[in-house]
Amino acid sequence: MSESLENIRLTKRPLVVCDVDDVVLEFVTPFRAFLASRGLRLLPRSFRLHGNIVGESDDTRVEADAVSALLEGFFAEQEQWQSPFSDATGALRALSETADLIFLTAMPPQHFAARRRLLDRFGFTYPLIAAKEAKGPLVRHLHGERALPVAFIDDMVHNLHSVGEHVPQCLLVHLPPPIDIHQLAPPAGDHVRRARDWPEALGLISAHLAG
Repeated sequence: MSESLENIRLTKRPLVVCDVDDVVLEFVTPFRAFLASRGLRLLPRSFRLHGNIVGESDDTRVEADAVSALLEGFFAEQEQWQSPFSDATGALRALSETADLIFLTAMPPQHFAARRRLLDRFGFTYPLIAAKEAKGPLVRHLHGERALPVAFIDDMVHNLHSVGEHVPQCLLVHLPPPIDIHQLAPPAGDHVRRARDWPEALGLISAHLAG
């Protein structure tokens, strides 16, 4: 199960909360490889998985329940498929030198142990929360009423909006990977800062924390 919110103790430093899939660990690219191993492929027709997974040979659409089962299977086997983006390690290490860094992933909590092992394998030993709830209230609970800078990084616009609604003083950083299906995502809005890569995200967040 996930690390409990109540068991996470922040220091008197700023807080950086970071998503995992397609921000720290690659998701779409290895998920496509996972699908290919099962004779399936993901089409970039809209910014969603359900409805866009089809048979490799005949383009037969995979039904919603089967897509959900595929996602469960992928997360169960994530240690065989996922690896980090090359520039995430140094950026996260730099942030952790001046801020408390916490991972917040929307992955089903039953796969927490596998994700914890995978992150630890690559040196990402920061606290991890796996939850299916909206991220805004969770970040609000973590940060509380502290008069310290807070930043949130995610590739999904609805998560950024959720955190912005509940923690209005938070710096919101949109960090999508350069993958075709992410080009179909809705715009995040002017209150969200978009970063092209981890070095740019690091610059935005470091400036916010210093200010």
